[in-house]
Amino acid sequence: MFKPKNMLPEIQSLHNVWFSNRTIKTTKLHQITFDDLTNSIISTGPFSFYIIDFFDMSLSHISPSLFEMHNFSPETITFNDILGAIHPDDIEFVIKAEAFLTTFFQEKIGREKLLNYKISYSHRARLENGEYALFNHQAIMLTMDDNGGYGKSLNIHTRIDHLSNFNTYKISLIGLNGEPSFMNLSLEEENQVLTEFSKREIDIIKLIANGLNNTEIAEKLFISPLTVKKHRNNILTKSESKNTAQLIKNCIIQGII
Repeated sequence: MFKPKNMLPEIQSLHNVWFSNRTIKTTKLHQITFDDLTNSIISTGPFSFYIIDFFDMSLSHISPSLFEMHNFSPETITFNDILGAIHPDDIEFVIKAEAFLTTFFQEKIGREKLLNYKISYSHRARLENGEYALFNHQAIMLTMDDNGGYGKSLNIHTRIDHLSNFNTYKISLIGLNGEPSFMNLSLEEENQVLTEFSKREIDIIKLIANGLNNTEIAEKLFISPLTVKKHRNNILTKSESKNTAQLIKNCIIQGII
């Protein structure tokens, strides 16, 4: 098992979750397209990204902003440095979130569909000045082996404290390639009712965020304005949003738009 010296117990717990899921080989990997990769990067504030290889926990394709925001050294940075910047009060949530995702895909969706989802949740992270800010963590698995082992993942961290300082401690799964999306999954409710958002509903949310009205959305999607209105009402109900403004804010914080 990958275990550097002097690893904090909390960070070791995260490695333990990933160890049972990681790929043990580098051949016959399933991989998403380049378009899926670029479309997965959504920025509503200062952000950074990197690719983590779960085979050996090595980093690649690191954005310069990662060093600038957190005062990491480009010469010596490791994945544990990134994990170590997570707020001490949030690290337990991150451990539970990663374990929850393993179970959720195995029991609810199917592990083979992991490549068709972008994972999103928030946590606080330490900045270069020593203070902490709320970040939205988005992860999209780039490669898996035939046994469902984790290969490489693109991780994007976007600063969202200008939108909210309150962490919901919930997870959202944004479906790719036509898969349904799930918002605000609770880690505590074992038998929670899963609320699915269809691809059409996610498309409408994105068009609303771009300022389009019902008629304009209808023209874009080749449906009637009445159908758009029905979708909007359903979306507000499902997302437990009082109005469009709250819907858009929540979707931005959850990395959907």
